[in-house]
Amino acid sequence: MLRALHIKDVGPAARFDLELGERLNVLTGDNGLGKSFVLEVAWWVLTGTWLDRPVLPRRGMEESAAIAGEVGYKRKLNWGERVPREGTYTVEARFNRIVQQWDLEPSMRQRLLRDGWVSAHRGIEMAARLELAVPVVYVGVNGALSLWDPARGQPREEAHGHRIASAQAYHFSQQELWNGLERNGKTLCNGLIHDWVTWQLEAEAGDDAEQPFDLLRRVLQLLSHPDEPMNPGKPVRLYLDDVRRIPTIDLPYAAGVPVVHASAGMRQILSLSYLLVWAWTEHVQASRIIGWPPADRMVILVEEPEVHLHPKWQRHIVPALLQVLSGLTPAAQETQASDPEQASAMRPQVLVTTHAPLVLASLEPHFDSARDKLFTFELKEGRNVELEERPWTRYGDAVGWLTSEVFDLQEARSPEAERAIAAAYDFMAGRHERLPEHLKTGDAIHAELQRVLADQDPFWPQWLFAQTERQT
Repeated sequence: MLRALHIKDVGPAARFDLELGERLNVLTGDNGLGKSFVLEVAWWVLTGTWLDRPVLPRRGMEESAAIAGEVGYKRKLNWGERVPREGTYTVEARFNRIVQQWDLEPSMRQRLLRDGWVSAHRGIEMAARLELAVPVVYVGVNGALSLWDPARGQPREEAHGHRIASAQAYHFSQQELWNGLERNGKTLCNGLIHDWVTWQLEAEAGDDAEQPFDLLRRVLQLLSHPDEPMNPGKPVRLYLDDVRRIPTIDLPYAAGVPVVHASAGMRQILSLSYLLVWAWTEHVQASRIIGWPPADRMVILVEEPEVHLHPKWQRHIVPALLQVLSGLTPAAQETQASDPEQASAMRPQVLVTTHAPLVLASLEPHFDSARDKLFTFELKEGRNVELEERPWTRYGDAVGWLTSEVFDLQEARSPEAERAIAAAYDFMAGRHERLPEHLKTGDAIHAELQRVLADQDPFWPQWLFAQTERQT
């Protein structure tokens, strides 16, 4: 898991420092202040790869720019007592202007060699990071998804001649996740459409006791809204020019809906469900091949899970995701069946960005201050971006969150209504010098309130009482 992240002179701020919670970390704030940037850096610290291009230092700060991360580990192999069974290693990097890449500090390589994490003949740190690492999933706001799995490390040649172990990242567009991913003539992933149908047929035939279709069905049921559960239906052939059978879903109001015809929000849930099931089952198989025990933790980085989702789905998605991740292993599934609150065989860590007050309101019954943290990005004095960890507070509903310091809106209404109510308060308090030109009188304010407020708005009794008092 990622315990801490320290970023200096990179991105939108002079410095970001995060001491992360072991389970859920929620990042919120205005657009452009660094939420997605932090997720990208977190991905690099955990995987040693970038989602796209490396992040760059702030202009003129290339020499002082630095990235550091503290990563908790649990050894998979038995190396005696030279290295603690569990602990933390630190990733430290400086920007190399010549090659436009981030280089790990020499001190880190020396520590790894000294502590026996890397043998001298291999001479580089990534071999150790594979053995100590866990799978990492990135869910982007634009539909792109990525997976990095340390169990799929392959030797490759570095320019300096050393052979090192590295795990490539699997980067999917939405189309590649559904139709398959190939690189250099090799099939890396069959895709949702192929795997779903194959898993379903295997389950019906009872050919493979470990096939993942039951897990896919369960994940779908958890991530879909209880009022609109998505259950797998019978695959169908749809097109003349596509011989594949297409998975379908049964909905409360329609049976046998082809997944390719599902709504944007439902396709998002389908993609996430498949990716998690595929990532976990492939990790288990790869671990078995190389002789490692499967990881007991996954790290999930999620950008704005509320995108494309109806409000009732928005307040369901993150608690459901935590439940899904906690129950990926068979032992966890058995525990969840008897006591969902005690399912702990899989220990997920989630970093999620959001702009949705409903997402935060949905977490009030689930947020555990001992394991979870809330961070806000704010623009101070119109020019300085600051990242702050906030104590968790229950605001009761989405309106309470909108007007809290987290979102910092004066009113959970339209901007016009906010201005009219502000003018009404100034008028009632006698601060006439602060009134806008078009709202200088009580009658003008009343007319504007009638234009912008609903008849049942709770501000009306206060305003009408003040008007009555003024007239008497």
